[in-house]
Amino acid sequence: MSLIQGQAAERQALGYLQRQGLKLVTQNYHCRLGEIDLIMLDKNYLVFIEVRARKSSNYGGGLTSVTSIKQKKILKTAQYYLLNHADANKHALRFDVLSMDGLQQQIHWIKDAFGMDY
Repeated sequence: MSLIQGQAAERQALGYLQRQGLKLVTQNYHCRLGEIDLIMLDKNYLVFIEVRARKSSNYGGGLTSVTSIKQKKILKTAQYYLLNHADANKHALRFDVLSMDGLQQQIHWIKDAFGMDY
């Protein structure tokens, strides 16, 4: 998937999540350890969200593409974010995956897809 298509998928995911009541904290958070697509508030939760988009689910779709290696990278990046944003530590944490698969870009939102104990 191209950079432009990936950015379009992230915009679509952001709009979907905002319609579900989540509030954007930051988008495309980068540090030396990695990137987190979306960081949002869902009531008392600070939610770190990985967005995946696939044209086809022939090879497992977006959800299966978040491997254990990718999960560990997200967790380390989230820890770095928390170290540098003290106000974020007042919230419970959650790690979600939002996948958009197929030509219709069907949305699958997996709340609490993995956690810090991984």
